[in-house]
Formats: sequence, structure tokens, C-alpha cells
Amino acid sequence: MSSAFLHLRFAVPALLGVAGLLSFQGKPTPFNRLKSGLEYRIYRPQNGRYVLQPALPPTGDAAYPARIGRILSLHLQFRTAQDSVLMHSRRQNQNQPVRVPLDTIRAAQRGAVEEALALLQPGDSGVFRLNLDTVFRKSFQQPVPGFVRKAGPTLTVLAKAEKVQTPAEVQQELEQQAARAQEAARQQAAELARQDEARILAYATQNKLKVLKSPQGVYYAITQAGTGAKPQTGQTVAVRYSGKLLDGKEFDSSAQHGNVPIEFPLGRRQVIAGWDEGIAQLTKGAKAILLIPSALAYGPRAAGPDIPANSILRFDVELVDVK
Repeated sequence: MSSAFLHLRFAVPALLGVAGLLSFQGKPTPFNRLKSGLEYRIYRPQNGRYVLQPALPPTGDAAYPARIGRILSLHLQFRTAQDSVLMHSRRQNQNQPVRVPLDTIRAAQRGAVEEALALLQPGDSGVFRLNLDTVFRKSFQQPVPGFVRKAGPTLTVLAKAEKVQTPAEVQQELEQQAARAQEAARQQAAELARQDEARILAYATQNKLKVLKSPQGVYYAITQAGTGAKPQTGQTVAVRYSGKLLDGKEFDSSAQHGNVPIEFPLGRRQVIAGWDEGIAQLTKGAKAILLIPSALAYGPRAAGPDIPANSILRFDVELVDVK
């Protein structure tokens, strides 16, 4: 099978458990049939509706060689003979199309998924009924799972072809998609940072905290002054702490660990970025409250059961020692 299908081939075992029954509506239209035994129905959009296309030559689409070397973008479903869904690309690929390089259909691919997809033109929808053993041997290159075999001797493939492109066109499209996704992520992060800042300032006002802002965006209020110079990157610091969410729920503290200070080299990413940034603002012996925006804490991922995603964190800290 072509390289674009590798992710489908290896994904099939994990997807077999995702089976939901979806039935065709109405009386089924008879299938056309290729010399290889592959059965098919192809529908093409005409005047705002899909029209069933006449049967192709027994050897397949005579126009296919003109598309060799290009890439077909399409959406796919694989279903058992009892119509249980084995794979649904729209759901499992975030509605992004599967991209399949179009290559010469070899004898070893006749009657398999490759031959079926080669029948599609851009805009076509196809329903293909294939021999189960042929598909798993030639396309998926693995044994037929037991429950799939019990469902019947065929596999149904539903396909909706979007477009055929050159490799250069696909690369350009992927780069544009990546740029759009990057920009959307940047805007989302900027909006979350604005929301975090507003919440932190409101929290500081409510709790009568005189806060300063570090260069990277950690807010801190020194509650006990220390002495000496601030620690430098690479120096080992010893810190006692308690960590809470803004609602006051404590999720960790030195008291839970025998009140022994935690030690780590500053600025070496062995703790969350907000700690590296916040502790660097203190001097030995200082106590402070750190209010850390979510981007400098655990970001969009949760940290265990007690810290939800995108949480602002409060740490009451004491810089016990700098080594």
C-alpha cells in the first residue's frame, strides 16, 4: 500500500473497537463490478445533486494514468459486512482529509483499497464492496480480526474525493494550514494571557497584595525581605513552599514532604517556568507570594487531579538558601 496509507494500516487494530452501527437508507442500488471482483458505485455531482455514474470498463478507469504521480485528498469510512464502523477519517483525523499518492495499480493491489480509490475523480463519492481477505492481505497486511470476520466476508469502503494535487501543491497547502494554525494558537495564547493577567490583578486587589511583575510575566509580592544578591542561573536554590489554586485549594506543600526544602538548579527547566522566573526575583531568606499565569505553569494540560488545565497558580515561597 502507498505510504500515505501507512497511518491507516497501523491504525486499524486500535480502531476496531470503535464500532457504531450506521445503516444505509432505502433500497440499495446494485453494484458495478471490475474484473478483479471489486464492486463499486460511483456518484458524481451534477446540477446540485449526486448522480450514479455508468459502469467503467472491467479493468478500471481508463483516465487514471493521467493522475499517476499526483495526490488524492479524500475522506474515508471502513465498515464491516454488518455495517459496523471500523474507521471514520473525519472523526479520527479532526475533519482533515486523508492524502493518498496515486501510483500505478499493480497486480498485487487488484481488488484492494488501492484499486477502489483509483476509480475516483475529484468531487466523486464512492461506495466499494471488497473481499475481506483480499483487503486485509493486500492493503492492511495483517490477519483479519475475528469479530470482523464474523460480521461477514466483505468490507465496505465509503469515500468522498475532494481534489487531486501535485506534491508541490500539497506541500504549499500544508504550509498554509500550519501557518494558520500557528497564528490561531498565538491569538488564543495572547487572549488567555490577557484573561490571566486580569484575574491575577483582581486577585491581588481583593487580597490587598502589592505585586510586582517579572520580565516574563510572573506577579510576586515580597512578604519578608531577604539579604544578599539574587540567585543566578545555574545556582542551586532551596525553597520551602505551599501551592494553591486561586480558589484557595492547596495541591502541594513542603509540609506534605516533612517540611524539607526542595532544591533545584535555577533556570534549568527542572521546575515550571514560573518558578524559575519567580524565585530569580528573590534574595536569600526572602518570603514571597508568586502568582503564576497558566502559560508559565502547566498550560493547557492538567497536572494530576488537583490542577486543571489553564490554571493560575499561587505559591507562598521562602528562599531558604542559595548554593
